[in-house]
Amino acid sequence: MVNKSRRIAAVAVAAACVLSVASCGDNSSSDASGSTTAIAPGVKATGAPIKIGLFNPSKGPATQAGVTTGKNAAIEYINNQIGGIDGRPIEVVDCGIDNTSPESTISCANQFVQAGVVAAVDGYNAESAAAMPILTSAAIPLIGQIPFNTATGAVTENRVFFGPPPAAFLVGFLQSLKQSGKNSLTLVNSDLPQAHQVFDSLLTPLGKQLGIEVKSAYYPPAGPNFTALASTIADGSPAAGGLMTAPNDNTCNKLAQALKSVKYSGTVFLAACTEYVDVMGAQAVGAQSYSPVWLPPAIDAAPEPAKSNLKTAEQFIDNAGGTAGFYAYGTFATFVDLARALTSAPPAEFTGPAILTALEGLVDYQSFLGPKLNCGKATSPNCTTDMLLFEVTGDKKTAPVSGGYITPSPEVLALIPGAA
Repeated sequence: MVNKSRRIAAVAVAAACVLSVASCGDNSSSDASGSTTAIAPGVKATGAPIKIGLFNPSKGPATQAGVTTGKNAAIEYINNQIGGIDGRPIEVVDCGIDNTSPESTISCANQFVQAGVVAAVDGYNAESAAAMPILTSAAIPLIGQIPFNTATGAVTENRVFFGPPPAAFLVGFLQSLKQSGKNSLTLVNSDLPQAHQVFDSLLTPLGKQLGIEVKSAYYPPAGPNFTALASTIADGSPAAGGLMTAPNDNTCNKLAQALKSVKYSGTVFLAACTEYVDVMGAQAVGAQSYSPVWLPPAIDAAPEPAKSNLKTAEQFIDNAGGTAGFYAYGTFATFVDLARALTSAPPAEFTGPAILTALEGLVDYQSFLGPKLNCGKATSPNCTTDMLLFEVTGDKKTAPVSGGYITPSPEVLALIPGAA
């Protein structure tokens, strides 16, 4: 995707410069260490900015620093490389939320209304449901990759998510376990209300339906004891064990190392983490993690256009500095798909309702780092159910367990509100 996009961008840049309808320049930038990766000049957006809000989990004990990295990289790419949204730049109203506090989400939603944003991006906000009455009343659609709040993901009003629903990851993962003859699983998660809801209402019933014994445990969001967690997972020698979701890559790294220290021999599952692949090297072989989009360790296995687009994303994320990993790439993809979709079929005016209508009308749309999307379903705010389950296959390399996307059972997803 990246290569094709860059070829298209290069042609567009040349045309834009010749016709002088857009300013052109060198987009090279520096990372935190001062090193610079050269980026070819692109099409710079001009005119009045389009204001987009971002619920950024940058506060409290469950922060996701990669969201800021992905946002910064995406805005650089969108505004200075591909000409913004229909030629206009994006201006992000970045508001920090605490995933353990719905009050912070409500405060950000009110700030977005006052700032006049025309859409708000869900930066993996576990308390996003608290914002929906305010956003809906102000006709500001919520756009995201995955609804981390199950109530937000259960209905379709005023929201679009480019990735699959959370249940799709659990169903796809359990399907994969079943197909490989593994019938027991222990997952741990940060002790948050949403985690209990997912375990109790989704994971345990799904396990029973597929004949997999599922056990759960929780740890305090601040300061988990990883050795104790690893011992809890290893107790009873389940066929697979690990994290359902992870607040950051460091949590995955420490748990993976602790599981090694207690000599756990089952399949280690590490949510959507990626850094452990580099940190543990060959010791990570056999470990698995899931994602809605292709990620750098699996670039050799990625199809086009995802492979080319992933190279572009990696370049801009590296130049942005800060934390990379899944949350950076997922946020980058969300902003870029928002910009590209609205550029390919721009609404007559960039208002919240018009943007929502345009995104809900996407059919067979090739996403930047994921599968083709079909949005606007009557029963789900998600544009796909396809997910990726990566397994570490060698030193710092991963590949999809099934060779590509896993399509979770539609019959099972149909039992979960908003999932199909």
